[in-house]
This record gives sequence, structure tokens and C-alpha cells, in this order.
Amino acid sequence: MITLAEGLRLPTNGLDYTILALYFIVVLGIGFAAKRSVRTSLDFFLSGRSLPAWVTGLAFVAANLGATEILGMAANGAQYGAYTVHWYWIGAIPAMVFLGLVMMPFYYGSKVRSVPEFLLHRFGPSSHLLSSIIFAVSSVLIAGVNLYAMAIVLQALLGWPQWVAIVVAGFFVLAYITIGGLSSAIYNEVLQFFVILAALIPLTVVGLKRVGGWDGLTHSLTSSHGDAFLTAWKGTGIGEGNPLGANWLTIVLGLGFVMSFGYWTTNFAEVQRALSAKNLSAAKRTPLIAAFPKIFIPMVVVVPGLIALVMEPTLGKSKDGLQYNDAIPVLMRDLLPNGVLGIAVTGLLAAFMAGMAANVSSFNTVFTNDIWAAYLKKGREDAYYLRTGRVVTAVGVLIGMGTAFIASSFSNIMNYLQTLFSFFNVPLFVVFIIGMFWKRTSAAAGFWGLLSGTAAAMVNYFWFYKQGIIAIPSDQGANFVSSIVAFVVGALVMVVVTLVTKPRPAESLAGLVYGTRSPGMEELPAEGDDAWYRRPALLGWGAVVLAAVCYIPFSF
Repeated sequence: MITLAEGLRLPTNGLDYTILALYFIVVLGIGFAAKRSVRTSLDFFLSGRSLPAWVTGLAFVAANLGATEILGMAANGAQYGAYTVHWYWIGAIPAMVFLGLVMMPFYYGSKVRSVPEFLLHRFGPSSHLLSSIIFAVSSVLIAGVNLYAMAIVLQALLGWPQWVAIVVAGFFVLAYITIGGLSSAIYNEVLQFFVILAALIPLTVVGLKRVGGWDGLTHSLTSSHGDAFLTAWKGTGIGEGNPLGANWLTIVLGLGFVMSFGYWTTNFAEVQRALSAKNLSAAKRTPLIAAFPKIFIPMVVVVPGLIALVMEPTLGKSKDGLQYNDAIPVLMRDLLPNGVLGIAVTGLLAAFMAGMAANVSSFNTVFTNDIWAAYLKKGREDAYYLRTGRVVTAVGVLIGMGTAFIASSFSNIMNYLQTLFSFFNVPLFVVFIIGMFWKRTSAAAGFWGLLSGTAAAMVNYFWFYKQGIIAIPSDQGANFVSSIVAFVVGALVMVVVTLVTKPRPAESLAGLVYGTRSPGMEELPAEGDDAWYRRPALLGWGAVVLAAVCYIPFSF
């Protein structure tokens, strides 16, 4: 999954470890501070729906900005060049805007506690239970990736044994989520967002200076990799070759629509942050606020991958040498002095913990509310489910420690994560989007659409791609194709099943289908929410336009 080369040991000293220790103290302090507000299961799982939009917005982007994102997208930058910006400007922003403007009124207005619970109201218990199990499995898989990847990185950079790194980070994530619930996770994610930036910005600035600025970087890479390496669209015509192994159609449909919308609109690790907002207006603005920092993340993640490729031209060239995953660690080793190095290590650790905490906190919510309370232990007092949530948090961390070994065959961690998203998130998106916009969609269609879409993605990846039946140049290209296959198969199955089964009564779909409203959607804006700069439409379309403008320098 992630293999770091020898010789990456960082020259850390007491100052660096002091910074790291102070960070851990603050993390636990936030957990204990948040504990005072946890009195009910709603407080534990959704922060009592009390948080302001700017907090949930920063937590929304930080939950995604885990170390697998940082190491993986830097690796993608080194491996695929400027094509990596597609994951942000077409592969994130439009879907985040769609979530805020279109889907959050349904999620928040229906007062559901999780994404699978929405399927319970729309399609019934079969789809609900299947989606809950799928999401629980994917959550611990992704949480485990963060934890194990962190152990590998800290072993290479600091010399920590893997078990020490796993125990230390796992303990702190377990402690502050168990103590303070989602509020603790969210406030720590806000802190982690700024710590991560404090680590990545100096790395980018110093790295650019070392390679002769942007002009020096582009000159070196065009000389060694050709003109197309620093463009986003050149070579993406159908039948043309490029490092990404994808054409404009698979980029736009596979990544920009199916994978992107599948991830951002249905991944509860993200949506949970918006559901914890204090009102509907704040919930809608959560992903829209997050979209603006997301637009600029490539500047401090993808660009360092390009810099590392110039500083270490052998990156990814041999199995025994430096790999693409080594891009960020190489820059940390070669560029940063002590003190700043401590901040960088802390930022990397914070990123791992943010990614893991987001998935663990969403796992405990889905398992407790959507599996345990819904099907195994119904009708217990609220205190029982609060205790269960804390126990499930510990179980999720322990399972996460083991599940990451499944990913050991992947040399680029983003390939692995995108594979998971094509398996689990894309079929869920098919069910949501059709069920939300077509009243006729039946309960049976939701279940069979989800099951068939998941199966189709797995068949395409493990049989057609891995067995060489279909020639696809790269894992990422295969993921795009798997996503399209999952969407098409899931959609066709839903249409066919709907036409031969009985639809739900129209009166039971209020607030669950586009064009209908529930009482929760009638909520009036709080004082100040109607200010022009807080209007969701302005924020959303502003983010889309800004993302489009960012493409201009990388399109010629």
C-alpha cells in the first residue's frame, strides 16, 4: 500500500518532539473540553446539531485532508503531473456545491442522523441495512489505511517501531472521540487543518525556491517529461496516451461525475460534519465554505509532488529506490530545519489522525444507530446507546488496525482509496440520485440497484481489469471505468425493477424526493444568515467559477 525507501530518517531533536508533545496535549484538552457538552446520544454522534457553519466547513475539508490525501495526491502529482488537479477542480468542487445546494436540504430537513438512515425513509429496511453494512465496512477499511500508513511513515522518518506508532496515534484518536464525541473530533479537525497548512506551506515555498521558482520547476519537468506533463487536458483525447491512462470522457464522467458525486454526496464521514451544523442554513453552507480551501489545496499538495520529482529524478523509477509515496517525506528530509521539521511531522501526524477520526466517528454513528439500535437492540434508553457508541468507537479503532493490511499490494495509496470509492460510494450515489429525482422508484429498486452496482464495480476491477480481459493503462483509469460501470449497471437495474414493482405512496415521500418538502425544510434562517455573503447560491456558484478559472494556467 505504502512503502517508503530507506534513508528517509529525519534529523529530529528535542525541539521537534516538544512541538509534537504539545500538540498531543492540546488534542486531549479539546476532548475533555468537549465532554461537558455530551449529555445525550445526539450530542455524542452529531454534536447536538449546534455548531456554526465556519467550524463545520473547516472540519468538512479537514476530514478529507488526511495524510492519505496528502501523501497520495503528492504521489499522484509526481506520477501523473498536472493531471492530478482534476481530482480537485472537477473531481470535488461541483459535487461539494451540489451537496450544499441540492442534497443538504433533504438530509438536514428530514432530521436523519446518518446517510443510511435517509435510505431507510426513502426505500425501507432492506436498502437501509445493506447500505449500513457497506458503509461500516468501508469506514474501517479507510480508517485502517490512515493508521497503518502513519505507522509506516513514522517508522521511516522517526525510527518509531510500527506498533508504537499505531498504539500512540490510535490511543489519542480513541481517547478524544470516546471522551468528547463528534464535537471533539470536529474541533480537533479545525485545529488539524491549520497545523497541516503550517506544515505544507513552508515545504512548498522552500521547495520552489530550491528548484528555481515556478519557472525553474516547469522548465525542468517539461525537459524531462514533455510539455503535456504540466497540462491538465493535453493528450486526453480518445485514443491518445497520457501518464494518467484516461481520456477526457472518463475524466469528466468517471471522475468528475460518478466518482466525485458518489463520494462527496453520500460519504457520511463528510456529510456528518454538515449534519452537526446548528441549522439548515449552516448545514447548506458547510460544504460550500469547505469548497474554497479545497480549490487551493493542490498548491500545497500536488506542487510538492512535482518539486520532489525535480529534486529526486529517480522517484518511482525502481522498486528498490524512492517511490512516488516518498515525495513529501523526501522534501521534509531535505528542506526543513529543526523546529519547522517538528511542525511538519506534527502536521503529517495531524493529517493521519484527522482522516482516521473522521471515519471512526462516522463508523460509530452508523453502527450504533443504523445496525445495533435499528435491528439488534431496539427501544433501549438513550444512555444505553451513548455507552454503546463509546464502546463501538474502541472496536472501530481496533478493527482499523487490522484492515489496512488488505491494501498492502498497492504502491500508490490513492489508487487503493479510489478503488474503495468506486466499489462503495458510486453505487450508493446511483440509488440516491435516482430515488431523489424519480418518485416512481420502488423500495426493491433501491436494494437491487445498490447490490448490483457494487457487484458490477468489483467484477470490472478484479476480473476484467486485473485478469487483463480489458486493457486499461493504470489503476486510476480502471477506477474511472469501474465507477462508470457501477453507475450504469445500478441505474439500469433500478429502472427495470421499478417498472415491475409497486411504488411507495406519494404521501410517504414528503421531504425525500425533489419537488416535495418536509416540515424541517421550512426552517427560517437565523439572524444574520440572510446576509448576501452567506447566500448558498452565491457561495456555490462562486466556487464553481473560481475552480474553472484555476484550470486556465494548466490548459495550454
